[in-house]
Amino acid sequence: MTGPTVLRAARWVDVVAGKVHSPATIVVEGTQIVAIDPDGPLPEGATVIDLGDSTLLPGLMDMELNLLIGGPGGPEGLPSPMHGVQDDPAYRTLRGAVNAKTTLDAGFTTVRNLGLMVKTGGYLLDVALMRAIDQGWHDGPRIHPAGHAVTPYGGHLDPTVFQRLAPGVMPLSVAEGIANGVPDVIACVRYQVRHGAKLIKVSASGGVMSHSTSPGAQQYSDAEFEAIADEAHRAGVKVAAHAVGDKAIQACIRAGIDCIEHGFLATDETIQMMVDHGTFLVSTTYLTDAMAIDRIAPELRAKAEEVFPRAKAMLPKAIAAGVRIACGTDAPAVPHGQNAKELVALVERGMTPLQALRSATVVAAELVDVDHELGRLAPGYLADIIAVPGDPSADISTTLDVHFVMKNGRIHKSPAA
Repeated sequence: MTGPTVLRAARWVDVVAGKVHSPATIVVEGTQIVAIDPDGPLPEGATVIDLGDSTLLPGLMDMELNLLIGGPGGPEGLPSPMHGVQDDPAYRTLRGAVNAKTTLDAGFTTVRNLGLMVKTGGYLLDVALMRAIDQGWHDGPRIHPAGHAVTPYGGHLDPTVFQRLAPGVMPLSVAEGIANGVPDVIACVRYQVRHGAKLIKVSASGGVMSHSTSPGAQQYSDAEFEAIADEAHRAGVKVAAHAVGDKAIQACIRAGIDCIEHGFLATDETIQMMVDHGTFLVSTTYLTDAMAIDRIAPELRAKAEEVFPRAKAMLPKAIAAGVRIACGTDAPAVPHGQNAKELVALVERGMTPLQALRSATVVAAELVDVDHELGRLAPGYLADIIAVPGDPSADISTTLDVHFVMKNGRIHKSPAA
């Protein structure tokens, strides 16, 4: 579409002020928003799109997913248990392209892709997918890729543990995220950054969905955490830690790691540490309701039955304490395209609908350092705009029905299409 575009709707949400304005008129030129509810005449020759009884929102953001697993060809809600050895890098990247389009159509215009756990020969497939989308070859969200997650032998994100492979079946190297000891973790961070990673992910504790240590077990030493954070920060990138266990979360916070993924077993003391240090939490809370634990191995089911209720009890405390919580789904633990179910779950755990919207817009934008150009509807910001029916400030579930998606001023989904 050439020339200015004017979007009209019944409402728009100022997520920063926490207000809903009615009616809505947003003027877009090129990639940017240039006016909201202007007093003067509309630009001459503008294309006007009337979205009726809809609410305009900033493009939503998912701060933890993996586009390269799940999606087509596997059971809903779970990646194939053999995806790590059956999918070659080319096939996996095509899978990622499909999932990227599904995610964009759901209204999520920016995501963090947090770490492969597969053998790729050292290729950072999420970086390649980011480049293809940025260059306009394929429709998808703006990707902040982590490359390979940094994990020790036997760690939660060691793919040989996920698939219970015999020794020698899948040899892995620092280039694919396996790192033991301070020199290795430094080299691993440098490898990811060298090849285009925009953040680093580290496996800091055990998890629920792997045949390794207990979910609470700390998997790196304090010295290794400090080396990872120092190396990443000197390169100008942030660190996200998969951390379920309380002691591991505390160790990550002390090391200066920027963001805790999951945080399921955090105590009141640790929640306060997150507040005091300004550490972000990506709580992935919907998966504790939705994951098909009846289809997983008995030992994993036992862990889930212990951890998930404690995770649900933790999050309301973190919300009340004022932890900076950013929306993240851990898709495909939540199927790609159903990302907004995380917002519904956040409201069920104690957020207001506007707080939940902030978690997927302005707070997420702060986490990835793009709050100067994304995460709100305002003149001068990039035109990432979605439309949902009704009023999401009254009913957050309307975000499950996104019928209009604009990213960088380009319309990707429209009811008129």
